[in-house]
Amino acid sequence: MVAPGAHGLRRAGPGEDFWQYRPATHGDTARSIDWRRSARSDSQFVRDREAQTAQAVVLWASGGQGMTYSGAQDRPSKRARAQLLTLALAMVLLRGGERVGLLGQPARSGRVQAERLAEGLINAVPAKGDEDAPSPKALRPNQRLVILSDFLTDPAWLEALLTRASGLGVRGVLMQVLDPDEESFPYSGAVLFRSLSGAVRHDSRDAAGLRDAYQARLAERRDWLRAQAESAGWHFGHHTTDRAPALALSWLYQVLEG
Repeated sequence: MVAPGAHGLRRAGPGEDFWQYRPATHGDTARSIDWRRSARSDSQFVRDREAQTAQAVVLWASGGQGMTYSGAQDRPSKRARAQLLTLALAMVLLRGGERVGLLGQPARSGRVQAERLAEGLINAVPAKGDEDAPSPKALRPNQRLVILSDFLTDPAWLEALLTRASGLGVRGVLMQVLDPDEESFPYSGAVLFRSLSGAVRHDSRDAAGLRDAYQARLAERRDWLRAQAESAGWHFGHHTTDRAPALALSWLYQVLEG
């Protein structure tokens, strides 16, 4: 599991984890000498620890119109589930001392930041259309970025974002959030399909006849997303809204440092 809070900077400094032994120099006190290591040679050695700092984690949940879809009254919309996961992950990370923020906003630590994040999610303005994408210009060096979306619209934006992310040392996670109906495609007979924005419509006389082709396209999209993530050193996962959110939260928490 990811240990939230302190993260190594790969150099000596304040921290808890061992970094390296180095020969003692003028100014090192007797307390700083590692006498056990020094006893194995004719020199005195100091045990350095690795400098650590709280990492900055930024989160982005799609507000595209398609995210408001739910296939059943007893299931949350994709947008509601993505926002829940965003806030839950933020709370876990903040509890560990991380600096957390929504993409494009300052990443901060502390209890007050949890309130800011909740307010930001509640007041987030949905996109006017089906398309929605995070801005590559909002990325900052060495952040960790978590993106939650259904990734059902044109994903061309992802390549540009991952290219900029690689240049800035930004690593992260892609989480595809879908309604189970979007996985199984349970439709049959005459069905009028339309996007939530109304921009795309398809009138089918035999919806069941589309199932195999639809699921093949979905699998193709998912393979493409996984390949894009892996080529950038990121992680890719998927979650459906009929499953317990704790499962997705646990996975996100574990891979965030991967």
